[in-house]
Amino acid sequence: MTEATTRRRSRGGGGAARRAERTAVTIETAKYIERNIPNFEVLTEEALDIIEANAETILEEVGVNFVDNPAALDRWREAGANVTGERVRIPRGLAKKLCSTAPKQFTQHARNPEKSVVIGGKNMVLAPVYGPPFVRDVEGGRRYATMDDFQKFVKLGYMSKWLHHSGGTVCEPTDVPVNKRHLDMLLAHMTLSDKPFMGSVTEPSRAQDSVDMCEILFGKEFVQENTVMTSLININSPMTFDDVMMGAMEIYAKNNQACIVSPFIVGGAMAPVSVAGTLTQVMAECLAGIAYNQLCRPGAPVIMGAMVTSIDMNSGAPTFGTPEASHITYGAGQLARRLGLPFRSAGSFCGSKLPDAQAAYETANSLNMGLLSGVNFMLHSCGWLEGGLVADFEKFVMDADQLGTLHGLAKGVQMDEDAQAMDAIREVGPGGHYLGCEHTQKNFKSAFWKSDLLDYKPFETWEEEGARDTRTLATQRVEKLLTNYQQPALDPAIAQALADYVAAKKASMPDAFM
Repeated sequence: MTEATTRRRSRGGGGAARRAERTAVTIETAKYIERNIPNFEVLTEEALDIIEANAETILEEVGVNFVDNPAALDRWREAGANVTGERVRIPRGLAKKLCSTAPKQFTQHARNPEKSVVIGGKNMVLAPVYGPPFVRDVEGGRRYATMDDFQKFVKLGYMSKWLHHSGGTVCEPTDVPVNKRHLDMLLAHMTLSDKPFMGSVTEPSRAQDSVDMCEILFGKEFVQENTVMTSLININSPMTFDDVMMGAMEIYAKNNQACIVSPFIVGGAMAPVSVAGTLTQVMAECLAGIAYNQLCRPGAPVIMGAMVTSIDMNSGAPTFGTPEASHITYGAGQLARRLGLPFRSAGSFCGSKLPDAQAAYETANSLNMGLLSGVNFMLHSCGWLEGGLVADFEKFVMDADQLGTLHGLAKGVQMDEDAQAMDAIREVGPGGHYLGCEHTQKNFKSAFWKSDLLDYKPFETWEEEGARDTRTLATQRVEKLLTNYQQPALDPAIAQALADYVAAKKASMPDAFM
């Protein structure tokens, strides 16, 4: 951390940067979660052995496809795999051996060193929703997302105490050309927040732009020696690795930046309907993807992902917060720990069209599943609606508020002398009350987690204040957070260099909306 701080101070800006830093508003961000509770494990050692053995059989006998990527096929040949056309069959044990060079945990550095995060071990890092083309709020309803919406979400993420990470494509800004929007999104994360963020993966050249912009923000040498981005590489389940995602991963691995290698599976459509069958496919896909990441650069930071839902067999729509999804997530966490890799899964998943009771039930199930399964990086932790098609402003702040409960649960039960409270029990005795005792007076401010959103007032007070439901309170909180937002200080020289880079890249190519 000291090195990063010294580096930022030495890269120019002078008095203007120092004045900006002194006048900036300090926004409280909780440290990433460090679990003091056990993981919930549903699979026996025998079951884990069976799944791993079956996954190795899939890689050896069925194989995986690496499409439109001759360089990837060459890498696999050189590593000892059997390549026929675009099908890669991996001898038993080879993928696991290649995966062994990936680090068990790593630090993703933020431009504010105090907000850097450690991914892996018993830690959990929370990041917002990723990828929706639509947004929704009370005033504007459901609509295509714009860059203005994107910037508002980045600001809300920066202002949210329990979020540790700014995320990536918090929504897809459709008013900016496809080939240029990644530049504006990266610029927003880098300038409107000082939390860690994700890079672009929609085309290898955009991954390179992400690296280039980080070298402006952090310094080239620092980027090559440290991880400053974590980016999402999805596998086209079943068992297909496309050239776009693999090309982006090659760029990131080469530059020592972290990748989440993650199947995106709707059970029953893209994987078997059974929990064991789906887990076997997840394991096979992750082994192949992570092994290829390490072929690109041994020791590059990587996260094992599992984004799995079940399916409504009547409509074909994905379903969320279900027992089967929980079983798969718990099991995938066990498999990731067996491999010694950080684990990504879970989020504020729901299929509801509005931030209503369905959304709340499904989201609560999904968030708790993530905590108990040992997730290290939770993408989609707030704002997800309508099966991931919509980023909802009210639900964003509702979910972000409830992430505080995960922090509280993860602390576990304190058992020091003060927590045992024997002095309080002696002081109050039979028939008394604890409201005025010394122990309560000493601990009342920190004893219980408190929502910044939900209403706990008596009925009469609630009615006098307009009988506001949670969505109404959330609308008011969105307005309050955006009104109180103040941009974190950034060296003006760096800010100008980033703006110049974006302007030059945009000017170098015509607009493309496909």
